[in-house]
Amino acid sequence: MSAMTTAKKPRGPYAAADAMRRAILVAATDVFAESGYRAGSIKTIAERVGITDAGVLHHFGNKSALLAAVLEWRDERISPLLPEPGDSGIATFAGLLRVAEYIPTEPGIARLHCTLLAESTDPSHPAHDFFVERYDRTRGELLHAFHQAAGEGHLKAGVAPELAAAATLALMDGLQLQWLLHPDAVNIRETLAGHFLALVDMPDMPQMA
Repeated sequence: MSAMTTAKKPRGPYAAADAMRRAILVAATDVFAESGYRAGSIKTIAERVGITDAGVLHHFGNKSALLAAVLEWRDERISPLLPEPGDSGIATFAGLLRVAEYIPTEPGIARLHCTLLAESTDPSHPAHDFFVERYDRTRGELLHAFHQAAGEGHLKAGVAPELAAAATLALMDGLQLQWLLHPDAVNIRETLAGHFLALVDMPDMPQMA
Protein backbone atom coordinates (compact mmCIF):
# COMPACT_ATOMS: atom_id res chain seq x y z
CA MET A 1 0.00 0.00 0.00
CA SER A 2 1.28 3.45 -0.84
CA ALA A 3 2.39 5.63 2.04
CA MET A 4 0.61 8.54 0.42
CA THR A 5 -2.87 9.38 1.64
CA THR A 6 -5.61 11.13 -0.25
CA ALA A 7 -6.60 14.48 1.19
CA LYS A 8 -10.12 14.34 2.55
CA LYS A 9 -12.65 16.75 1.18
CA PRO A 10 -14.61 18.87 3.65
CA ARG A 11 -17.82 17.23 4.77
CA GLY A 12 -21.02 18.38 6.42
CA PRO A 13 -21.08 22.03 7.52
CA TYR A 14 -17.49 22.55 6.35
CA ALA A 15 -18.41 21.51 2.81
CA ALA A 16 -21.43 23.80 2.90
CA ALA A 17 -19.29 26.70 4.09
CA ASP A 18 -16.74 26.08 1.32
CA ALA A 19 -19.51 25.93 -1.28
CA MET A 20 -20.97 29.19 0.00
CA ARG A 21 -17.59 30.92 -0.06
CA ARG A 22 -17.08 29.81 -3.64
CA ALA A 23 -20.55 31.04 -4.63
CA ILE A 24 -19.78 34.42 -3.07
CA LEU A 25 -16.43 34.60 -4.88
CA VAL A 26 -18.10 33.84 -8.21
CA ALA A 27 -20.74 36.52 -7.64
CA ALA A 28 -18.19 39.06 -6.39
CA THR A 29 -15.97 38.43 -9.41
CA ASP A 30 -18.89 39.16 -11.72
CA VAL A 31 -20.06 42.23 -9.80
CA PHE A 32 -16.59 43.77 -9.49
CA ALA A 33 -15.92 43.03 -13.17
CA GLU A 34 -19.18 44.67 -14.24
CA SER A 35 -19.29 47.65 -11.89
CA GLY A 36 -15.84 47.99 -10.38
CA TYR A 37 -14.97 47.71 -6.73
CA ARG A 38 -16.41 51.01 -5.58
CA ALA A 39 -19.74 50.77 -7.41
CA GLY A 40 -20.11 47.04 -6.87
CA SER A 41 -21.99 46.58 -3.62
CA ILE A 42 -22.13 43.85 -1.02
CA LYS A 43 -25.91 44.03 -1.39
CA THR A 44 -25.74 43.15 -5.10
CA ILE A 45 -23.33 40.29 -4.42
CA ALA A 46 -25.58 38.96 -1.65
CA GLU A 47 -28.66 39.13 -3.88
CA ARG A 48 -26.94 37.11 -6.60
CA VAL A 49 -26.00 34.41 -4.11
CA GLY A 50 -29.40 34.50 -2.43
CA ILE A 51 -28.21 35.47 1.04
CA THR A 52 -28.15 38.61 3.18
CA ASP A 53 -25.42 41.24 3.30
CA ALA A 54 -24.53 39.90 6.74
CA GLY A 55 -24.13 36.45 5.22
CA VAL A 56 -21.46 37.73 2.84
CA LEU A 57 -19.65 39.57 5.62
CA HIS A 58 -19.81 36.49 7.84
CA HIS A 59 -17.54 34.70 5.37
CA PHE A 60 -15.23 37.56 4.36
CA GLY A 61 -15.37 40.18 7.10
CA ASN A 62 -15.54 43.30 4.96
CA LYS A 63 -15.59 44.45 1.35
CA SER A 64 -11.84 44.97 0.99
CA ALA A 65 -11.18 41.48 2.39
CA LEU A 66 -13.63 40.10 -0.18
CA LEU A 67 -11.74 41.90 -2.95
CA ALA A 68 -8.46 40.41 -1.72
CA ALA A 69 -10.05 36.95 -1.74
CA VAL A 70 -11.34 37.48 -5.29
CA LEU A 71 -7.87 38.45 -6.51
CA GLU A 72 -6.32 35.46 -4.73
CA TRP A 73 -8.93 33.13 -6.24
CA ARG A 74 -8.20 34.57 -9.68
CA ASP A 75 -4.50 33.86 -9.21
CA GLU A 76 -5.18 30.30 -8.10
CA ARG A 77 -6.94 29.62 -11.39
CA ILE A 78 -4.13 31.07 -13.53
CA SER A 79 -1.00 30.05 -11.60
CA PRO A 80 -0.94 26.41 -12.84
CA LEU A 81 -0.48 27.76 -16.38
CA LEU A 82 2.54 29.89 -15.51
CA PRO A 83 6.17 28.76 -15.73
CA GLU A 84 8.06 27.64 -12.66
CA PRO A 85 10.79 29.84 -11.16
CA GLY A 86 14.08 29.07 -12.86
CA ASP A 87 12.51 27.96 -16.15
CA SER A 88 14.21 29.07 -19.36
CA GLY A 89 13.19 32.24 -21.14
CA ILE A 90 11.42 30.20 -23.81
CA ALA A 91 9.49 28.28 -21.13
CA THR A 92 8.39 31.60 -19.64
CA PHE A 93 7.05 32.76 -22.99
CA ALA A 94 5.28 29.43 -23.49
CA GLY A 95 3.62 29.82 -20.08
CA LEU A 96 2.31 33.25 -21.02
CA LEU A 97 0.88 31.78 -24.22
CA ARG A 98 -1.00 29.22 -22.12
CA VAL A 99 -2.49 32.09 -20.13
CA ALA A 100 -3.38 33.88 -23.37
CA GLU A 101 -5.16 30.75 -24.58
CA TYR A 102 -7.05 30.42 -21.29
CA ILE A 103 -8.31 34.01 -21.07
CA PRO A 104 -11.06 33.68 -23.73
CA THR A 105 -12.48 30.69 -21.85
CA GLU A 106 -12.99 32.89 -18.76
CA PRO A 107 -14.01 36.35 -19.99
CA GLY A 108 -14.93 37.37 -16.46
CA ILE A 109 -11.28 37.15 -15.45
CA ALA A 110 -10.20 39.50 -18.24
CA ARG A 111 -13.05 41.90 -17.45
CA LEU A 112 -12.19 41.86 -13.75
CA HIS A 113 -8.53 42.54 -14.51
CA CYS A 114 -9.20 45.47 -16.84
CA THR A 115 -11.83 47.06 -14.59
CA LEU A 116 -9.83 46.82 -11.38
CA LEU A 117 -6.60 47.82 -13.08
CA ALA A 118 -8.14 51.09 -14.27
CA GLU A 119 -9.63 51.78 -10.85
CA SER A 120 -6.46 50.94 -8.96
CA THR A 121 -4.44 53.73 -10.57
CA ASP A 122 -5.91 55.71 -7.66
CA PRO A 123 -3.46 55.20 -4.76
CA SER A 124 -6.37 55.06 -2.31
CA HIS A 125 -7.91 52.03 -4.04
CA PRO A 126 -7.60 48.83 -1.96
CA ALA A 127 -6.10 46.96 -4.94
CA HIS A 128 -3.51 49.66 -5.72
CA ASP A 129 -0.64 48.00 -3.87
CA PHE A 130 -1.62 44.60 -5.28
CA PHE A 131 -1.29 45.79 -8.87
CA VAL A 132 1.87 47.81 -8.23
CA GLU A 133 3.53 44.73 -6.75
CA ARG A 134 2.15 42.50 -9.51
CA TYR A 135 3.47 44.73 -12.29
CA ASP A 136 6.88 45.11 -10.66
CA ARG A 137 7.18 41.35 -10.24
CA THR A 138 5.89 40.45 -13.71
CA ARG A 139 8.11 43.03 -15.38
CA GLY A 140 11.08 41.62 -13.49
CA GLU A 141 10.22 38.05 -14.52
CA LEU A 142 9.89 39.08 -18.16
CA LEU A 143 13.16 40.98 -18.02
CA HIS A 144 14.86 37.89 -16.61
CA ALA A 145 13.30 35.73 -19.36
CA PHE A 146 14.54 38.01 -22.14
CA HIS A 147 18.01 38.14 -20.57
CA GLN A 148 17.97 34.34 -20.45
CA ALA A 149 16.97 34.20 -24.11
CA ALA A 150 19.84 36.56 -24.92
CA GLY A 151 22.29 34.41 -22.96
CA GLU A 152 21.09 31.32 -24.82
CA GLY A 153 21.63 33.08 -28.14
CA HIS A 154 17.92 33.26 -28.99
CA LEU A 155 17.21 36.99 -28.67
CA LYS A 156 17.21 38.70 -32.05
CA ALA A 157 19.80 41.36 -32.79
CA GLY A 158 18.88 44.84 -31.65
CA VAL A 159 16.24 43.73 -29.12
CA ALA A 160 16.73 45.35 -25.70
CA PRO A 161 15.48 43.07 -22.89
CA GLU A 162 14.22 46.05 -20.83
CA LEU A 163 12.11 47.39 -23.69
CA ALA A 164 10.93 43.91 -24.70
CA ALA A 165 9.73 43.19 -21.15
CA ALA A 166 7.81 46.48 -20.91
CA ALA A 167 6.30 46.03 -24.37
CA THR A 168 5.19 42.46 -23.59
CA LEU A 169 3.44 43.54 -20.41
CA ALA A 170 1.69 46.40 -22.20
CA LEU A 171 0.68 44.12 -25.08
CA MET A 172 -0.87 41.55 -22.77
CA ASP A 173 -3.05 44.17 -21.09
CA GLY A 174 -3.96 45.84 -24.36
CA LEU A 175 -4.93 42.56 -26.00
CA GLN A 176 -7.30 41.70 -23.15
CA LEU A 177 -8.98 45.09 -23.46
CA GLN A 178 -9.28 44.85 -27.25
CA TRP A 179 -10.65 41.31 -27.01
CA LEU A 180 -13.31 42.39 -24.51
CA LEU A 181 -14.40 45.17 -26.86
CA HIS A 182 -14.31 43.12 -30.07
CA PRO A 183 -13.72 39.38 -29.49
CA ASP A 184 -14.00 38.43 -33.17
CA ALA A 185 -11.32 40.91 -34.23
CA VAL A 186 -8.56 39.85 -31.82
CA ASN A 187 -6.88 36.52 -31.16
CA ILE A 188 -4.94 37.04 -27.95
CA ARG A 189 -2.74 33.96 -28.21
CA GLU A 190 -1.83 34.34 -31.87
CA THR A 191 -0.97 38.00 -31.47
CA LEU A 192 1.19 37.36 -28.41
CA ALA A 193 2.93 34.46 -30.18
CA GLY A 194 3.68 36.73 -33.13
CA HIS A 195 5.16 39.25 -30.72
CA PHE A 196 7.51 36.65 -29.26
CA LEU A 197 8.46 35.36 -32.72
CA ALA A 198 9.45 38.90 -33.71
CA LEU A 199 11.79 39.14 -30.73
CA VAL A 200 13.16 35.65 -30.22
CA ASP A 201 14.98 33.53 -32.79
CA MET A 202 14.60 29.84 -32.03
CA PRO A 203 13.88 26.85 -34.31
CA ASP A 204 10.93 25.48 -32.33
CA MET A 205 9.27 28.85 -31.69
CA PRO A 206 6.84 28.43 -34.66
CA GLN A 207 5.20 25.63 -32.67
CA MET A 208 4.08 28.31 -30.24
CA ALA A 209 2.15 30.24 -32.88
